[in-house]
Amino acid sequence: MNINENLRADARENRDRILMVARDALAADPDASLNSIAKAAGVGPGTLYRHFPSRESLILAVYRKEIDTLVDLAPKLLTEHPPLQAFRTWCDRFAEFGRIKHGVADIIDAAKSDQDFQETRWPMLGAVRQLMDACEASGEIRPGANAEDLLLFFGFLWKMPPNLVGEERARRLQTLVFRGLGAKD
Repeated sequence: MNINENLRADARENRDRILMVARDALAADPDASLNSIAKAAGVGPGTLYRHFPSRESLILAVYRKEIDTLVDLAPKLLTEHPPLQAFRTWCDRFAEFGRIKHGVADIIDAAKSDQDFQETRWPMLGAVRQLMDACEASGEIRPGANAEDLLLFFGFLWKMPPNLVGEERARRLQTLVFRGLGAKD
């Protein structure tokens, strides 16, 4: 169940605003303080700590929200674009999230429970399968690729440094993967 379902409207707005500000602040500076995040979100530290009792809980919530966004993006892109373009766009967004996550990856890995892993892994795998199935059905990639293998490979995009060299490497890796799937450039 989504935690937002149990919150009052103003508390939900505060929580969502904190997550949005934290996402941007942590992307800019992985060591951003919780107080600076609260201030930028326009809430007091007490409000931030009510929603996120620790730095780790805030970072994990940002991570989960980004995963939810990626999962929700797959079907939306498929309604707006041809399958291969939708898949490439989704992979670009995935790589962008990796650049944001780069500085806090160790904290996420340490804070993530088995339940967190299961609750994020399976929806992500479903999104990748949905995109791959659409591309296979349209003939834009060869059938038979394993979505789990592809998701694991794309995890390397999260290891790219958040700079121009990392962005270029991520583009080259994505091109390599799509060529391997039989996609035309």
